[in-house]
Amino acid sequence: MARKLSDTRVVTGNVRLSYAHLFEAYSAHEGQEKKYSVSLLIPKSDKMTVKLINEAVEKAIQNGISSKWGGKRPKNLKLPLRDGGTERDEDIYQNHYFINANNRRQPGIIDKYKNKIVDPDEVYSGCYALASITLYPYNANGNVGIGCSIDNIMKVEDGEPLGNVHTAESDFADVDSDDGLD
Repeated sequence: MARKLSDTRVVTGNVRLSYAHLFEAYSAHEGQEKKYSVSLLIPKSDKMTVKLINEAVEKAIQNGISSKWGGKRPKNLKLPLRDGGTERDEDIYQNHYFINANNRRQPGIIDKYKNKIVDPDEVYSGCYALASITLYPYNANGNVGIGCSIDNIMKVEDGEPLGNVHTAESDFADVDSDDGLD
C-alpha cells in the first residue's frame, strides 16, 4: 500500500495516529506558532513504508546540502524517523517507529471511500490511517534537520482511543435516571 509520490513525498502504509491535532491548529507552548500535527506510529514490520521514508529523507538531505547547509551535511542533523521502542516509554510506541508531522495548512481528511471527513470525532488518536507526507530540510534557530509535513490523511479503520478518554455514558453508566438524584 505504501508508495512514493515524488522524491520527497510518500504515502505510508497503515499507521496509527497519536497526538492527533488535525482539525484545529495546536501549539504545545505559549507563543509558538500553531500548526496541525500528528505522530504517525509505523509498525516495524512495515518494511516498505520505512524504506520509502528513508529514501525520501536521503533525498531531502541532498536538497538541504545544496540549498540550506552550505554544501555539506551538518554533524548534528536531526532525522524525523525515530524508534518508539527506545525513545518512548508508552506501550503503544513499542514495536513501532514514529514520525512527527505538522503543517500550517490543514491536511485533507477522507474516509476509505474517499468521502471528506469534517467531524473531528471521526479522526482521533488511536485510529488507523494512510498518510501522505513530505520530507524537507530545515535550518532554524540553530537546529538543522529533516522535517516532515502532514499533507493528507485517509482514515481506514477505528481503533482503541489513545490517552485518557472518558465518555459521559461510561462515567454515568451506574446512575439510574428513575432514582431520586440528590
